[in-house]
Amino acid sequence: GHRRLFEDLSFDVHVGEPLAILGANGSGKSTLLRILSGVLEPAAGQARLETASETASGVELTPRVGFVAPALQMYDAFTARENLAFLAQARRLSNRSTAISNVIDRVGLASRADDAVSTYSTGMRQRLRLAGALLHDPPVLLLDEPGATLDAPGRALVSEIFELTDRIVVVATNDPAEADRCPRRVTLMETS
Repeated sequence: GHRRLFEDLSFDVHVGEPLAILGANGSGKSTLLRILSGVLEPAAGQARLETASETASGVELTPRVGFVAPALQMYDAFTARENLAFLAQARRLSNRSTAISNVIDRVGLASRADDAVSTYSTGMRQRLRLAGALLHDPPVLLLDEPGATLDAPGRALVSEIFELTDRIVVVATNDPAEADRCPRRVTLMETS
């Protein structure tokens, strides 16, 4: 729309130092993550990923990012394995079946991997979103309310992701426990 969410917003995120994006509902946390993922383009400025070997911005960011958000939907008629196979094919992953099996185990869905997603609880759907984000082993993980609807083992999985020292992790959250796991924070103020 025509609503300004941020102005003069600038920050760096470093490998192994999770960053929490904080702010009231409607302050732009989810929108900021979409910009960082390359899904949305800002009206001005840019999100840029710089590594020793490359620089990427805009839509170039998308394949380098694993993204989890409550609004991300999987195909209900497909199984978890089929949803992940679709994502693996779209991302042109080699060794798809191994990557899928590994990530299904990692997120705790192995016993239900061949059940239709329509039979999943909201917490299981969140685990599947996490699996989709982790599937291609991206250097950047953007997590929008990652612990929402998760049980204690699911929240422990999110904690493990926060502790990854070999990637950039950015989390948009209003959960104090998630924010406390992040040594750095950006707080968005709601504009009028």
